[in-house]
Amino acid sequence: GFFHSYAVEVDIKDASNATCLYADWMMRFLITYESNNGDYKTTTLNLSSSVTHNGSVCGNDTQAALVAVQFGEGHSWSINITKTNETYQGDFITLTYNTNDTAVFPDAKRKGPVTVLVKDPSPPVQLNTVFVCHNSYFIEADNVTQIFWNVTVQAFVQNGTVSKKESRCPADTPTSAPTVAPTVANVTTASTTTLSPAPTTVPKPVENPDTGNYSLKSGNKTCFLATVGLQLNVSQDKPLLININPKTTIADGACGNTTATLKLNDGNSTLIGF
Repeated sequence: GFFHSYAVEVDIKDASNATCLYADWMMRFLITYESNNGDYKTTTLNLSSSVTHNGSVCGNDTQAALVAVQFGEGHSWSINITKTNETYQGDFITLTYNTNDTAVFPDAKRKGPVTVLVKDPSPPVQLNTVFVCHNSYFIEADNVTQIFWNVTVQAFVQNGTVSKKESRCPADTPTSAPTVAPTVANVTTASTTTLSPAPTTVPKPVENPDTGNYSLKSGNKTCFLATVGLQLNVSQDKPLLININPKTTIADGACGNTTATLKLNDGNSTLIGF
């Protein structure tokens, strides 16, 4: 599903009131939690319309930069960014969600803040270069899937001006279209030249998806098992069929007393939850 979320823009100034760190992005979180009756449920935590960025700092050669935001009923997210001689790179991402927020966690068994710490997988970025990622990418840890898109970040901004030089994420890298050789019509040498009719283009049918075996364990016992081939039929401007490749799909989730949640992430911005 697609969920409504707000964009975040953070423009941190140094002592001379010049921009030293700029970030503009969108994100949301899929969180699996235990309910009062022992079931596990997955909920969506979106950014609210009111976001603060208390505690954000510029950073320098010896201190990491920090982007910190607070939103909703006691939720917060931050990333610290370190600098080398020529590059900067995200270090750790910290998410704290508050299960006392009954609008998001209406029947959570565990009450209060829960903190998830995960290493940022993004590659280093050259200094005086802005990191850009329009397409969605995912980070998963501790029953939380963090989803980011429309990301623009530059740490350790030089001379107070955000760079126009971009470093794009792998998700934004276009795939090369296959080269199709031109069709040459047959020509007969006679009193007249005859061209054969152009072949009718027949759409290539989408193959059936490969069958995958997906399982979850509770302790050393398998609690969820699915053997299934998955194909998505997405109706946008025109129908789009997407096969889920079990060789590149990661299964995650949790089992409860009466319900279980299976999350499948194929690494290509496709996330499916059962």
